[in-house]
Amino acid sequence: MRETLYFSWFDSGTPAGRLGLAVSERGLILLSFCRDEFPPRKSSRFKDVTWIESEDQTRAYATQIREYLQGKRKDFTLPLDLRGTEFQLRCWRALLEIGYGKTASYADIAPTVGSPKGFRAVGMANNRNPVAIIVPCHRVVETNGKMGGYGGGLPLKEWLLKLEKQQLSALETRFSL
Repeated sequence: MRETLYFSWFDSGTPAGRLGLAVSERGLILLSFCRDEFPPRKSSRFKDVTWIESEDQTRAYATQIREYLQGKRKDFTLPLDLRGTEFQLRCWRALLEIGYGKTASYADIAPTVGSPKGFRAVGMANNRNPVAIIVPCHRVVETNGKMGGYGGGLPLKEWLLKLEKQQLSALETRFSL
């Protein structure tokens, strides 16, 4: 049975550049930095999919992502439709637990997903994250504090972390006694 997914692109107006969004009836299934073909029609993961371009179906997601990139939003409230192996899903859920403006290492995440020595496997699951930014893989750094890889590129990862830290700093300054 074919599934229908709705997609659109939008220019974020930030270093994130042009982003592609795809949604199912259950929620956001893909956020892409549009460096490859989008939507991914040739991917085996999406072989039984009918793609329909629709800004109406993706608008709410684009709005929340744009607000986040402008520093006006810390949390996303729309549903996700994450699809992967059980291990990947555990890893992606662990990423969702990393607070805004905070970072964690692959080694920090490994025990929380039931694989205490599996920091490399956590890194591979992180690499397969289909919903970057919202599932905040940019908040994961190497144990030594270095940036590590990022699908959107290291300059974007640094920009996202700086954005979050600046917003937290501004809130702390505004509400300090």
